[in-house]
Amino acid sequence: MVFSGITFLFVFLPVVLVVYGLCRVADGRLSKKRELKTPISNIWLLISSLVFYGFGEPKYILLLLTSMAINYISGLVIENNASSEGKRKLVLVISVILNLGMIGVFKYLDFGIGLVSLITKNAAGLEFDPVGLAFPIGISFFTFQGLSYVIDVYRKKVAAQKNALNFCMYITLFPQLIAGPIVRYSEVENEITKREITAQKLMQGMERFVIGLGKKVLVANACAEIVSQIAKGEQSVMLSWISAIAYMLQIYFDFSAYSDMAIGIGKMLGFNFPENFDHPYESKSITEFWNKWHMTLSSFFKEYVYIPLGGNQKGVRRQVINLLVVWALTGLWHGAGLNFVAWGIYYFAFLILEKFVLKKLCANCWGVLKHIYTLAVVLFGWVIFSNEGGMAFVDQLKRMFGVGTDFINGTACFYLGQYLLPIIVFGFIATSIPIRIYKKVCNYEGTEQNNGKDVIRLIVTMVIFALSVAFLISGSYNPFLYFRF
Repeated sequence: MVFSGITFLFVFLPVVLVVYGLCRVADGRLSKKRELKTPISNIWLLISSLVFYGFGEPKYILLLLTSMAINYISGLVIENNASSEGKRKLVLVISVILNLGMIGVFKYLDFGIGLVSLITKNAAGLEFDPVGLAFPIGISFFTFQGLSYVIDVYRKKVAAQKNALNFCMYITLFPQLIAGPIVRYSEVENEITKREITAQKLMQGMERFVIGLGKKVLVANACAEIVSQIAKGEQSVMLSWISAIAYMLQIYFDFSAYSDMAIGIGKMLGFNFPENFDHPYESKSITEFWNKWHMTLSSFFKEYVYIPLGGNQKGVRRQVINLLVVWALTGLWHGAGLNFVAWGIYYFAFLILEKFVLKKLCANCWGVLKHIYTLAVVLFGWVIFSNEGGMAFVDQLKRMFGVGTDFINGTACFYLGQYLLPIIVFGFIATSIPIRIYKKVCNYEGTEQNNGKDVIRLIVTMVIFALSVAFLISGSYNPFLYFRF
């Protein structure tokens, strides 16, 4: 359980921002007398972030603190042994083992037990019961963030953070703590103790946050309702396709909304978090799609797995193996289930096809066809992704192609009439067209002063916020999908 939307919007966030502003004033006055190693505002952000995480996962606060301690100490020891490569590498290996070990225990232990039990049951009639550990929210995100820090210190890309409070504040920053984006230490290193908050930056942060809120409450939740209602009806080919398309839109708006909100709050606090999405459904290849979807995760695997394994520098066979490892891990990162592994391998197969088989064909193909191909591949990928529990996704894929079900029925006709227009509208919103129009009308990136257009931005922001609050009050709380990963 995490904060409800209303509690977060009208209690937690306002209190954090108001006290943070007061702390910033105190920091400014104190810094005139002496240099602050630990700004008061950092201490407040650390406390706020621990409260935020502890409200949903109180029993796993110790796990979060342990993770931070491992990575903080590892960074210091690695830097303090600059002349001993053996010690540095040993500490790095221990840190990696401990970090991945925590994820392994809490996220994959039962999955491993299930696989072993499946084998032993068939071979010797032995079964093993799952441990049933609760999954700590955000463990994949804060663990990868800590790992990237330790590895970058080892590579001497960044200096180790000496101040424990500042380091813990970086790891626990509540906007991106439980669902990303994955913020590398190098991206905010200078902002940990020195960050600037201007009226323009504050306005941009609020605007970005509200846009994310609207995408979640007004669009993602509506898509989730479509998926939920269809699951209750008599299934058919048409319903299976509508459900798949609705889920495809839901997961994009859900996850990109959280990233927008995190980036927006980050701006309000003076941080510049990396972008995580770039209208991925406009892509014309799977390679392009993964350069636009969850960009911080793709960047992490490229930087810390693919390239260290040799990337594409050691021949085609090694490159294929490296890609297989990366995509198997990408699938597993999202969840401990056969469907997630299948999802990762599925994308590996298409990336290999694009790289070695379809490269020339795709280069000369009509753009619309490439776009349709990409959307189809991504759509079937989300069918695999969304159907947890063994090979359950196979059943939906069968229904989509008419195996054992009617093409259309009365239920499908009813839902088609009810949901076709919203799906078309949401699909349009998923493109870059609306935001381009908005920026042009509001002179978003212009340099001249134009109070009239600023007023338009303010009105649009207020309308989206009011509608979102109204829907939050009238609807049930719907957590973000990526909280599970």
